[in-house]
Amino acid sequence: MPRDTLSRDQIVRTAVELLDEEGLDGLNMRALGKRLNSAATAVYWHVGSKENLIALAADRLWSDLPLPDPDEVGWRPAATATATAVHAMLTGHPWLVQAFGSYVLFGAGKARHDDHSLAVFEAAGFVGAAPDRASAAVFTFVLGNALGVAAAASMANKMRREGGDAAAQMAEAMAQARAVAAQFPRLRARLETASADYAAAPDDTFATGLTALLDGLEQSRT
Repeated sequence: MPRDTLSRDQIVRTAVELLDEEGLDGLNMRALGKRLNSAATAVYWHVGSKENLIALAADRLWSDLPLPDPDEVGWRPAATATATAVHAMLTGHPWLVQAFGSYVLFGAGKARHDDHSLAVFEAAGFVGAAPDRASAAVFTFVLGNALGVAAAASMANKMRREGGDAAAQMAEAMAQARAVAAQFPRLRARLETASADYAAAPDDTFATGLTALLDGLEQSRT
C-alpha cells in the first residue's frame, strides 16, 4: 500500500490488532507494514517511531472508554462503572499493562479519563488534593488486578515466539510451582481449587476489592 493511501487511523487500528495477537514484544514496523501491505518506511512516515505508535494505540483504547456522568448517575456508580471499564480494557488488551512500565503513555483519550476520574471524586465531596489521591488509589488498584492476566498473556506470547510446545512448558512450570506451594499449609489446601491456576483468584475478587476500596474512600471524607 503506497504511503499516500495509508492513514494514521488505519495504522493505529492495525497496530492494536497486532498488539492484541502478538503482545508488546511482537510489534515491529516490518510486521505491521506487512499487514498493511506497505513498506515499514511508510509506516514510520505516518507515526514517527515505535514508541509513538504504542502511545497512539494505547490512547485509541482510552478514547473508547465509556465515562458515565457522576451528576447523572451518582459518584459511586460512576466510579464503579469507570473502574470496571478500565479493568476490562486492561485485561482485554494485556499489552497495555506491560506498556505502562516501559513507555510514556499520553494523549487526549487518557487525559479525558483522568479528568473524568477527578470529576467523579470532586462530585463525591473530596477537595484539595483528595480527589487526586482517590483517583490514583483506584487506578493503582485496577492496574494491579490486571497484572496477572497481562503476565499470563506475555508468557504465552514469549513461549510461542521461542518455539516449542507452549502448553507443555506452562504445564511443567505449573507443576514446579505446585510442588513449592505444597510445602505451605494454606497454599497446599488450595491446590485443587481454581485459585491454584497461574495468576488466578476467586470469583468476584475484583468487584469485592473495588467495593471495599470505595467504602474506605467514602468513609475518609468524614
